[in-house]
Amino acid sequence: MSRLGRQIAEVLAALDRIDARYALIGGLALASHNVVRATRDVDLLTDSRTADAVHDVLLALGYRCAHRSADAATYLRGDERIDLLYASRPVARRLLDGAPTLQTSFGALRVVSLEGLIKLSKPAEPLTSFFRTPSPPSGEGAPLTNTVARDPYELLDDLMCVIEELCPRWPAQPTGIDGSKLLL
Repeated sequence: MSRLGRQIAEVLAALDRIDARYALIGGLALASHNVVRATRDVDLLTDSRTADAVHDVLLALGYRCAHRSADAATYLRGDERIDLLYASRPVARRLLDGAPTLQTSFGALRVVSLEGLIKLSKPAEPLTSFFRTPSPPSGEGAPLTNTVARDPYELLDDLMCVIEELCPRWPAQPTGIDGSKLLL
């Protein structure tokens, strides 16, 4: 299992131990819907009623809180990052409740529906009003960037291992102009 996969497995197991409800969102969630997008962090939608317990669990795992508000939080551990969005409004709770479960090598993982991901990604949509963009006050808080440098190829390999777990059958790709196969 890749380093990113182990990070996901560790966080999911910790959240399961405290019975926190969560679902994968963001770039990694898109992979389960056959959309591949490069990303470097894990984004989770969690129930706002368990925010304090989730905070304590992540701190116990060695993460530091770089930002936390009523709507979102960011946790860093070396070059690993976990972003949380808290479901507190009815529409966000419906997204969390309706997230289907995937069986993966890092455990049972609920993933927000493609429709929910699309609505979340459109800033003009009223649906996004249940989340505010996390931004620490100027001059306060920890930087939201990871300060540990890693080999970009190692990062890509980690990401691709997780994407292959979430998207085990890649979408069909077009072949050559004349219908012939392209060989690399």
